[in-house]
Formats: sequence, C-alpha cells, structure tokens
Amino acid sequence: MNGIELTNPQPPEGGDEQTMKFNQLLKRQSKSPDTTNLAGGQAHKQSEKLELVTILLTSFLENQFYRSGNDTAKRLTDLVSRIPDKKFVAKAALYARREAGMRSVSHLVAGELAHSVKGQEWTKRFFDRVVYRPDDVLEILAYCLAVYGKPVPNALKKGLGSALARFDAHQLAKYRRDSATLKLVDAVNLVHPPHTEALRKLVDGSLTPANTWETQLTRAGQEAETDAQKDRFKSEVWSRLINERKIGYFALLRNLRNIAEQAPRMIDQAVEMLTDENLIRKSLVLPFRFRSALDALEASDVPRQRRQKLVRALNRAADLSLINVPRFGGRTLIAMDCSGSMIGKPMKVGSLFASVLFRANDADLMLFSGDARYVNLNSDDGVLSIAQRIEEKAEWSGTNFHAVFQRANQAYDRVVILSDMQAWMGHWTPKEAFQRFAQKVGKRPRVYSFDLAGYGTLQFPEKEVYALAGISDKTMETMKFLEEDKQALLREIESIKL
Repeated sequence: MNGIELTNPQPPEGGDEQTMKFNQLLKRQSKSPDTTNLAGGQAHKQSEKLELVTILLTSFLENQFYRSGNDTAKRLTDLVSRIPDKKFVAKAALYARREAGMRSVSHLVAGELAHSVKGQEWTKRFFDRVVYRPDDVLEILAYCLAVYGKPVPNALKKGLGSALARFDAHQLAKYRRDSATLKLVDAVNLVHPPHTEALRKLVDGSLTPANTWETQLTRAGQEAETDAQKDRFKSEVWSRLINERKIGYFALLRNLRNIAEQAPRMIDQAVEMLTDENLIRKSLVLPFRFRSALDALEASDVPRQRRQKLVRALNRAADLSLINVPRFGGRTLIAMDCSGSMIGKPMKVGSLFASVLFRANDADLMLFSGDARYVNLNSDDGVLSIAQRIEEKAEWSGTNFHAVFQRANQAYDRVVILSDMQAWMGHWTPKEAFQRFAQKVGKRPRVYSFDLAGYGTLQFPEKEVYALAGISDKTMETMKFLEEDKQALLREIESIKL
C-alpha cells in the first residue's frame, strides 16, 4: 500500500461500538485440511473470492485478536490485485457497501480498482453506485490521493462526479465536511461533476446549512453563552424533535444516552417511541441494532432509575423487533464459540445473533471453547438479557470444534456455528466428528459456518457448508434463501449489473 499505515491501538481487550453488519457464501474446491490457521490448528483455505467477501463483510480495518488492522488492509489490497475477475471484486464491494453498510473496506476496494483497472466502461458505473452518501466520495478520493497521489484517474472522476450530481442541497449540506482536510467543495473541484443548482451553491458558498437534528443541536451549543444555557437549549431541541416525531427510529436509538443526559423529562416520550410496534415494523429494525444503545447506556453516568427505565424499554423493543425475523422450520442447534480470541466484538455480535435465533426458533444453545456444553436459558427472557447471559457463561479457554459434535445428543435440521474459526484443539478439523454425529443420530443437518472475524480459514470444506461472514440485518433473510438454494447469495452478488 505504498507505505500508508492505518492508525490503530493495540488489540482491544473489550468490545467495539461498531456492529458488524452481513454475510456471504461462495464455492470452495478442497476437501482435506490444506492450511494452518492463525491459532496453529489445521484448517481449510478459503477461496480468494470467499476470503475477499469475508473481509469486506466483517472488517472495519481495526485491530483484532490475531491480526492488526493494517495487516487486514494489506491483505485486502493483495486480494483485489490477485483476483482476475475485477467485476466480481467490484460487485462484492457494492454488496458490502449498499447491503451491509460497510464503508472503509468498500472505499479501499474502490481506490484499488481505480488504480488497477483501466479502459473498462463498467468502472465509471461502479464508482457512481458505490457512493451511498456524499462523504463516500471524500473517503475514496482521500484514499487514492494518500496512496497513489495525482492525477485522479478519469474513470474515477466521471463516476464520482455522476454520484455527486445525484445529491440534493440538503444531502450536500449535511456532508460538506468544512473542517476536514479534503472538503466536499474540494472534491467537486477535483472531479468536475455535471452542473446542478445544489452543487453551484456548494461551490459559491450560498448553500443553506442542513436543518438536521445534528445541526439543530450544534446551533444550540453555538448560540449558548453559558453551560447552563447550552444545556437548556439542547434540552429544548430534544423535546421538540421527540414531541413532533422529527427524529427517526434509528437516530432515536443512537441518541438514547444523550436524551437521558440532556433531556431527562423526555424519557417517557422516548420510551413510548422506542416501544411503538408500528414504528418498529415500519423501520424493519432487527434486534442487533439495540445492543450498542444498551452498551452506551450501561457505560454512562445516567442516574440508575432513569437508566433502568430505558434499559427495560430497549429490551421490550428488541423483543418486539422479532416480528421482523424470519423463522426456520424444524430443530436448530446454535453453537457459540466462547474461546479467548472471541473476547470483544466477535462475542458481542455472536451472542446477540445466538440470542435472536434462540428466541425466534425451536433451538438448543451450546457454548464451546475447550469443551462444549448445552446451556439452559429461559426463552421467555429478553433478547438482550439472553445475549448478556451467554457472555457471562463464557469460559474464554481454547477452541475445540470437535466437542460440539461429540456433545450434541439429538438430531437437528441445522447447526449454526458462530466463531472466529481459529480452532486448534484436536489439531485436525472436525469433519470426522461431524460424520460420526450424523451417523449416531441418523440425520445429516445443514451446517452454517459463521466467520465473525474474517481471518481467512474455515473448519469445514467450503462446498460442504453454508460459509457465511459477519452479521447484519439481512442475515436471517439470507439464511432463509439458502435453505432453498445453497447458491442463493452467490447468485445475488453475481447478478448485480455493472
């Protein structure tokens, strides 16, 4: 990457605010263990396409237990270079950005494709479509300038210019980034987009500031002359936004802590919005969205009584959101990896997904690390409470996939394994243990292998399992498709038109 380094702290001890979002399936050829994973155990290589998609759908280019964020970025750059089917690379980046909300990795891929693919008509369309918000243009350009310098490739200019011309004045004002090193007006001057009235106003400085809840709060802080006045102004803004329902459901979730601290008298109204079943159904929010709000509240200094009221509302809202979760027929075994390398974000994401599956389906739950064991949890408890109990029961020792199938004692229609795939106990992959289990119970279940870290290896041959990566709002819908067609997600990516 021409020496560019991503700035990251040491591998985190705890979780991360970001949630991982989405999943993927691609085909594999090898049947025998053909590599060693980062933990030193036998494993199956992923195809380069699957590894690319796994990184795109799991990585925020941050430090992980076994790999630094900078190493992940270098590996992603290498994969973009090595995979000859550049259209597939572009489609995977589009899928990651537009379906999973993954930003930095899609920006990196766009920058690398701008550098490596020349003279292809489809690249302009890709650069246009990979831009979901105006600040995507800034990040892609910033990557290209930092890594490769000027001149900016013509196809990139045309694609990003076309994207900028799509946005109205409100969107441009919201993401103008006047304090950034590379401002939105700088991007316009670099790529020369088609003329629009909104872009003209941005360039000549006559663009009216966006009237969003963010700008309203910013103005409240700027107009105040004292801290007491600032608190009062912000409280008034939150009161108006909630009373007039001018704040969206996702924005409400992200700001519960701020509302509790800055507008405590609005908590009852916020709770009413939060638990409004019609709003939950309309927003299509799934339980994964509630975890970060809960973590923020529990880490705050909000008084206990106030905090408990919001936590109860979050639990109720998360349970109500199960109406948006697809159900699966038959019996399901959920196997949650609780080894030491899962500490932090992989466990937070995996435990919540396990909880949602457990609540919404006829399922048993098993935790595994050095060994495996069934755990008895009350399926009537809240989704967030069950996820927390899973974390509390974790042993944080080794990683033994064999134990899952050695301890499983009944037939299942599917086995869902949530892990970073860094098994080492027993040395060999668990294929034989799985076969013995299937013979013992007289049924061969589908196996969903969820990679929560994107390290590049599997514990099963890729063609024998549903190899998935990351977790997002569409994960269960994707699982539902895969029940009927194992290649459904692959077909969906390949069907993207460029």
